[in-house]
Amino acid sequence: MAFPAIDPEFSDADVNSLADEFQKNILQLSLNKMEPVTLHIMGEFTFTFALVNRMKAAGISCVASTTRRNVTDNPDGTKTTVFEFVRFREYR
Repeated sequence: MAFPAIDPEFSDADVNSLADEFQKNILQLSLNKMEPVTLHIMGEFTFTFALVNRMKAAGISCVASTTRRNVTDNPDGTKTTVFEFVRFREYR
């Protein structure tokens, strides 16, 4: 499921409404699974916080990915950044 574009002009109510919608859709999808469900969620902070709280309250484990940021300074003054996945960390 793609992470939604969160308009910076959204109100708290807009963010909460979107989190409610995503929670409903995720719970519907998880009902069809025979094994435990874990949600990997990262992105805009207030939406992530709202959705993680909802999903944890519903008994769904939520994790974030951790990365190493490798930055190379190029001769032309630009930078190249590569993120190297390290592990998942559970929201607690």
